[in-house]
Amino acid sequence: MLHLTAALDPASQVPLYEQLYRSIAQEISAGALPAGARMPGKRSLAEALSVSVNTVDGAYQMLAAEGYLASRPRSGFYVQEYPARPVLTGETNRPPELPAAPAPEGPPVQYDLSTSGVDTRLFPARTWARLQKELLYTSPGLLARGDPQGEMELRQALAGYLEEYRGVRCAPEQIIVGAGIEHLLSLLAPLLPGPAAVEDPGYPRARQVLENSGRPCRFVPVDEGGLSVAALAASDAAVCYVTPSHQFPTGVTMPAPRRAELLGWAARRPGQRYIIEDDYDSEFRFDTRPLPSLQGMAGADGPVVYLSTVARSLAPGIRIAYMVLPVHLLPAWRQRYSLYSGTVGRFEQQTLARFIREGYFTRHLARSRVAYKARRTALAAALEDAFGPAASLSGLHTGLHLLLRLRGKNIPPDTALAAAARQAGIRLSALSSYYMDGPSACPPGTLVLGYGALDDALCAPLAAALSDTLKKACTAASASSSSV
Repeated sequence: MLHLTAALDPASQVPLYEQLYRSIAQEISAGALPAGARMPGKRSLAEALSVSVNTVDGAYQMLAAEGYLASRPRSGFYVQEYPARPVLTGETNRPPELPAAPAPEGPPVQYDLSTSGVDTRLFPARTWARLQKELLYTSPGLLARGDPQGEMELRQALAGYLEEYRGVRCAPEQIIVGAGIEHLLSLLAPLLPGPAAVEDPGYPRARQVLENSGRPCRFVPVDEGGLSVAALAASDAAVCYVTPSHQFPTGVTMPAPRRAELLGWAARRPGQRYIIEDDYDSEFRFDTRPLPSLQGMAGADGPVVYLSTVARSLAPGIRIAYMVLPVHLLPAWRQRYSLYSGTVGRFEQQTLARFIREGYFTRHLARSRVAYKARRTALAAALEDAFGPAASLSGLHTGLHLLLRLRGKNIPPDTALAAAARQAGIRLSALSSYYMDGPSACPPGTLVLGYGALDDALCAPLAAALSDTLKKACTAASASSSSV
């Protein structure tokens, strides 16, 4: 009879049958119990271990279910062959050492000027919670699997909203709902031809997603009218990713003639060239109404794929983005992705559908626009007061960020300025960090300041702290230059 080394602890919180199961499984996997050996009978093992027969039977049944033992009628349980696991070079019994988490860079952030921030205090929590609660009680069917394109009610609401406020012309069947623009872009990329042109400077995540999806990227410069169509035409790109309403990060708006020129570039090769229009924050235009979307200018079956999200207008945590496909791309999308599951919860989609349909969304946007415009005005005034003629501001007319450019001689690289600000507890970005093909064309001393998450009361102290920090950085750079 086999000799088992099981040691059971009645005081342990682990049930006795599970302790016995673990002990026998470990002995089998270690080779201590040979394949083909007959296990002790349940009654005899129960007596030897001073446990009940049910305890032994429970352990044996678990071992048999997982393939450690085989049950033979009227004969008992037998050890199954357990293949030896290959030992890797350098392997030990010690648990692997995990890489340490990166240490926080610099002191705690006192002023967050990152471009992804929004003011979550503006979120209409009571209205959103009430709508979602009503759906939870009245629509249990939403717990079932939904349409991979998204809830039809949400797509209908979006189609109506986009036509009225952004001039997008589409049917609900053309809209795809997904968890973030990056996810939708990764689904879209395999449906499109050739290399993709991206703005330089531009949105780094778009480039990364396109390249991760097998689309090599070409870098096209941006001027005061947005992406250069002449440079685009000189490239071999078949797809153009563009942010025409509020170019990221420079903040310029592509004028109507340039938009027509861009559409002409795509129209010269139907079905072989496409434009991806990322309309990420067009709701926040403060001085004039936004220009019509490229998609609206091209038509429902034109060469434009329209992308947008509620990350800025509501909150980043509500992972709802959407894209509008040209009609002729729908069959390819459905053939490739019809078996996929939706990536946004149905309750969240239906809540947003009601939020739009019942007018809450437009009222929320109106309130948010007023709040952000007031903050932009206060921040701009505070920066102009703190810096005076030593700096200039641009990109104030729309969006939730602006550019601050230092004037003068011996201005340090903007990366050094951003690092100095971070050491002072101010998180912001250097404009050069958004250049895809190297920062040589970047205006010197230019910083990107996002004010979406900034508290109104902090505008003045932030401006004073930033001015003091950057002046010290410039003085240090000037002294270093003079000593060389």
